[in-house]
Amino acid sequence: MGRGNAWSDGSGETRRVSTDVMGADEVGGRIQAAVDGLVAAGAEVGVQVAVVEKGRVVADVVGGSADSRLGIAVAPDTLFFAASTAKGPASAVAHVLVERGELDYDMRAVEVWPEFGAHGKDRVTLRHVLLHTAGVPAPPYDVTFDDLRDWDRMCALLAAAEPWWEPGTRYGYHAQTFGFLLGEIVRRATGRTVSWWLRELVTRPLGIEDEVHFAVPGALLGRVARHEPPVGTPPAPEPGSRADRANPPGIRHDAGTANRPDVLTAESLSFGAMTARGAARIYAALLGHVEGVDLVSPVRRADMAAVHVQGVDEVMGVPSTWAFGFSTYRPGGVQARPGSTFGMIGMNGSAAYADIDSGVAVAVMRNRFDSDMTVISEIDRILTDAFPARPRQER
Repeated sequence: MGRGNAWSDGSGETRRVSTDVMGADEVGGRIQAAVDGLVAAGAEVGVQVAVVEKGRVVADVVGGSADSRLGIAVAPDTLFFAASTAKGPASAVAHVLVERGELDYDMRAVEVWPEFGAHGKDRVTLRHVLLHTAGVPAPPYDVTFDDLRDWDRMCALLAAAEPWWEPGTRYGYHAQTFGFLLGEIVRRATGRTVSWWLRELVTRPLGIEDEVHFAVPGALLGRVARHEPPVGTPPAPEPGSRADRANPPGIRHDAGTANRPDVLTAESLSFGAMTARGAARIYAALLGHVEGVDLVSPVRRADMAAVHVQGVDEVMGVPSTWAFGFSTYRPGGVQARPGSTFGMIGMNGSAAYADIDSGVAVAVMRNRFDSDMTVISEIDRILTDAFPARPRQER
């Protein structure tokens, strides 16, 4: 991979594009070897990886156990609990609905959800929700999973909540509230749930109706991988911090909750269950690379991936950039051109994202419940080598 052509991406940095591009078989082989090595070393229990490049499936890799107790191997159709990775398909549905004229980014929540206007929240818009600038990042601190499974109760609690800031003035990750805010706006505006729209507009046309869910149908629970706890004690937010308040102890996910049928079957857009190939196919469609399925226009796709928010996250307390309903983070260490990569990474180490410049859509699912990014980082480095970003004059 030593030869290549230098070019400027407009950021002041010179990047090198390799002329020794790997073939699909080599890409799949390298990914399989990486997965097998991590499983053999005990770093992973079970893993799925799917990669679609310009509409071509170049990897649909599995390794390890879906249930180590029973000796059940991971299969391509094994469903994995995916924490915030599910926010990506949820945002995608919102953009498709705007594309169809069902929603408007600047519609205020109170237009369809009047009670949400309590305590000065009447200016919150769909745009604010997608950008995590709505100012409602936290449910009440004493909520439990019983509350989280009750859609109407959670929406009533958020409608009555006091905002942390004026909408649109600050950014802070809405880890637990994003799904209810987005979902209730969609439900009230269209009369249908986001799950219904996901199925009708996205997963059914893409042939993956049984592979991406915000609420797993009871009949499919047997396909969900059993998640295992991390090795060692996972990090937790400092008690009393904003991160602690926004993700109360009573609704924090771990391997135990990821295995609970009542949690898996509950409607919540902030988490869900999916296969890697299902998630990757959605992102491939968002790139415009699935024949016969046009989810969004090229202009909207560029807007979805563009950096809309940049600064310190008021909840997490760290510098962050945010696209239009998606993270801009790429886990392999080589960051793409701003406005090229969009997707979501979950606290359990799941990830799914797309890169406009290289034409690659990728998803990784795993059932070791921790935030270890080793496998997705290794996969991303392989893909960066195999499918370098195209120079701008070639796009």
